[in-house]
Amino acid sequence: MAGGNDPYARELARQAKERERARKAAEAEAKRKAREEKFAYEAARAQEALDQTSVAENDAEQLSKLLRTAVLDGQALTFDRLKQEFVPSLFVPPKGRTKAAPLPRWEEYEPEAPRGLLGALGFGRRGYDAEVEAARKRFDRALRDHARDEKKRVEKLEKARAQHEERNHEEAARVETWNTDLEQRRSAYRDRDVEAVEWFADQVLAASVYPHGFPKAHQVSYQADTGDLLVEIDLPLEDVVPAARAYRYVKTRDEILPVPRPEKERKELYASVLAQTALRTVYEFFTADTEGVVQSIALNGHVATIDRATGRNVHPCLITLQTDRDEFNQLVLTQVDPRACLKRLRSLISPNPYELEPVRPLVTFDLSKFRLMDSLDVVAGLDSRPVLMDLTPTEFEHLIRQLFEAIGLDSVNTQPSKDEGVDAVAMNTDPVMKGLCVIQAKRTKNVVPFETVSALAGVVEHKRAAKGILVTTSWFGRVSEAFANEHGRLELLDGANLVHLFKEHMNLDVIPGPVPPKRRPK
Repeated sequence: MAGGNDPYARELARQAKERERARKAAEAEAKRKAREEKFAYEAARAQEALDQTSVAENDAEQLSKLLRTAVLDGQALTFDRLKQEFVPSLFVPPKGRTKAAPLPRWEEYEPEAPRGLLGALGFGRRGYDAEVEAARKRFDRALRDHARDEKKRVEKLEKARAQHEERNHEEAARVETWNTDLEQRRSAYRDRDVEAVEWFADQVLAASVYPHGFPKAHQVSYQADTGDLLVEIDLPLEDVVPAARAYRYVKTRDEILPVPRPEKERKELYASVLAQTALRTVYEFFTADTEGVVQSIALNGHVATIDRATGRNVHPCLITLQTDRDEFNQLVLTQVDPRACLKRLRSLISPNPYELEPVRPLVTFDLSKFRLMDSLDVVAGLDSRPVLMDLTPTEFEHLIRQLFEAIGLDSVNTQPSKDEGVDAVAMNTDPVMKGLCVIQAKRTKNVVPFETVSALAGVVEHKRAAKGILVTTSWFGRVSEAFANEHGRLELLDGANLVHLFKEHMNLDVIPGPVPPKRRPK
């Protein structure tokens, strides 16, 4: 007989259906929660990608506005800003030492007197008196302990207060000493004391805040007689520019992948960072110098890295510039294109900073400290028709000195070591045209590089020389000649000029270097 009408069977079937519905409902709920968790996870990962993108964009924007931000901020370091103010700190008592502990109370020690009829009749009095005596002793001991603890608390509190007052006193003395020394440095700074100016220049560089990844290494040198400041700074490496322009979340791989910044954009931003850093450094110095003791600034920007070809540490110069205060103050730095601005200042910029292609610094030494050497008479040992290329570099330099002496200048040679390309110093004593001339002699068979000409221009500017003369046995390129003509205080003497000058002023028939190649018509 079928069990369809069996109540027990129907109940079992119903329970089975309920369990199945519950199982399906649980599975559906689990799937729903899994979907929600997956969506939440994917949303969190997508947000993580957006956050990383925001960081990359913000970093790139900071780099693109290095110069503008500094100019608009207007918080240049000055002696007044370096002055410190002493603000005494408030005394905060050590924890647990602020208040005295409550005095012991007799009520807390006094035993309970006998009660009832026995108490009224005096029974148990002797035991009670003994308890009172014992309680009195405990109470007295508690009072002594409290007095002892209170004494220690007060002593430690006073000691802490005295130490705090001593620290305040020491800090007040330190601030007073700092401000006194600062005023002395300010006075020395106004008098163009080299140590004071270089100290303040260090403070300016240290106070300049850049994004993460910018080095702080630098050195400065000040020339008091001309008011020239030489600054050498370390520039950031190319990895300061974020390699990724953005980040995206790939669901299928559950990965956040970078969207690479195009190589052209990366290189342009890096070159802009270098140019902005150089201009910003000069701006901060001129702005900080409220006393006007710095008249011009020569800046060299280097990078400290490892040559990938040799594995050796290198420190190439990627930017070099020289400008005076009047010229620089004409710039509207919030609106300039940094690289174009540097070119206008006749700076030398690495044509390929990403590959660390160096430029020759315009100024790398203190011209006020020429190391002079004894003169050498080269003419006496020459043949009747000397070949200039047969001379040693030292002999050629001394021969050039003798030439300028014959022309009418008071000349001396510099020592070969650390002359940085300055081979002679000459002084024109003519009352109208008098002034310092710096002379560089190049005994070479090849065309003189433009970098050599531009470097001499930097020397002339840094020393406030009346003229810079570059003498060579070879020849100069058109770019060098055009640059010298535009500069106004540079004179280039090639091999052909030397032949004429030696013949006219020393009656010497000299043979210079190779004949320069014929130029194509412009």
